[in-house]
Amino acid sequence: MSEYDIDPIDLSRLRTYPLASRESKVSVADLGKPSRPGISVHEWLSTLPQVLAAGSIKSVARAVVDARSAGRPVIAGFGGHVIKVGLAPLLIDLMRRGFITGFATTGSGVIHDFEIALAGSTSEDVDASLSTGGFGTAEETGRLINQAIDAAAEDGCGIGEGVGRVLRKMNPPYAASSLLCCAHERKVPLTVHVTIGADITHIHPAAHGGPIGETSHRDFRLFCAMVRELDDGGVYLNLGSAVTLPEVFLKAVTVVRNLGSPLKSFTTANFDFVQHYRPLTNVVRRPVEGVGRSYALTGHHELMIPLLAAIILDIAVEAT
Repeated sequence: MSEYDIDPIDLSRLRTYPLASRESKVSVADLGKPSRPGISVHEWLSTLPQVLAAGSIKSVARAVVDARSAGRPVIAGFGGHVIKVGLAPLLIDLMRRGFITGFATTGSGVIHDFEIALAGSTSEDVDASLSTGGFGTAEETGRLINQAIDAAAEDGCGIGEGVGRVLRKMNPPYAASSLLCCAHERKVPLTVHVTIGADITHIHPAAHGGPIGETSHRDFRLFCAMVRELDDGGVYLNLGSAVTLPEVFLKAVTVVRNLGSPLKSFTTANFDFVQHYRPLTNVVRRPVEGVGRSYALTGHHELMIPLLAAIILDIAVEAT
């Protein structure tokens, strides 16, 4: 016998309804299918369930294909980690196929891409070099990038165009794997948005704050012009930037709308292995609230971005 003063509620008079009368979110048609050895990518993609993230990533891919079919832009913003985990060749391929029309990145994205182009390797062991003061002091990285920024300031270019131009003139051995090189070759805009003091190039003796600020601000204004064109069907992909690019994107959105563009009917998506506050607020929610669509996809970049690229190509082939 319970000693409590309150009795459990009586459920005998609870109202129920027939299961068949209910509208459900998942049906047999949405379920995943077992894979088979040796099947094609197209066949494998058809085995994915049509729910939650699997459905969302297909919707993002469809938005990209639809945007390009309608002549609308697709901008890919990416953080340095995306380059470090080896995804530049995939972004280059999507650009060459016409699915990405512009890029935006951070200072670290430039550094890692530059080192890949020049040396074929990047991403130093911070723990091993920080205690000796050697972290971030690679001579060529700091000197050459800063020299390129100085020259860009003199010529009225942004960082992305300026560093890409210098890299191409150097004809580095791994240029084919460099997004900076390949974007510059095809005249696809690539903007760079630095946080002064956050990049290893800023501690180098060749760093000059004036040119860095001037060229990064020019890139911001160029990025605003790119964002303006997202109106009526464009797509913005935020790939792995948790703070800098979401903040820059939000400011670009307000600049564009302040200057008279409605910036409606576009799609945004955030890809990251953790969904942070700023991307969810500044990319997924605020810019498209009431006027567009948005998606948040969670997973490792080295898995999710190749999956997105494969789905884009698969949808594009089906559409032809």
